[in-house]
Amino acid sequence: MSVELRDMQWPDLAALDALEKELFGPWAWSQETWWQELAGRPRRRYVVATDGDDIVGYAGLDHGGDVSDVMTVAVAPSHQGTGLGRSLMQWLLEQAAGSEAVLLEVRADNAPAIALYKKFGFEQIQVRRRYYQPGDVDALILRRLL
Repeated sequence: MSVELRDMQWPDLAALDALEKELFGPWAWSQETWWQELAGRPRRRYVVATDGDDIVGYAGLDHGGDVSDVMTVAVAPSHQGTGLGRSLMQWLLEQAAGSEAVLLEVRADNAPAIALYKKFGFEQIQVRRRYYQPGDVDALILRRLL
């Protein structure tokens, strides 16, 4: 089957919760957080990637004016390395149209994500030391000027 992108909907939250926990473990967003994020429309925009009936990825952007913030981007293990991450990043950048820059935060130990972001022209502008707990993992703040 082919992967399609569509707007995230309230009924997606149970599947998102399971995928989020699989991908991010103790750093996963709760269902309550997802509800709050979807309630932030129209400033916040979220998309899911589906393969048949399965959600295999998602992304979200806060488009608040001059600077847009990537809130989340994730790809299920079954679809990593397929180009889905690139498709989601392209969608995020399209949603940021009209902004001067896009910011995002990434774990310093997430080499595949950092490589993807650099391919899209993001540059590191700051480090938040020991931001991710437990684990004492730094957060890198990246920016792409538009």
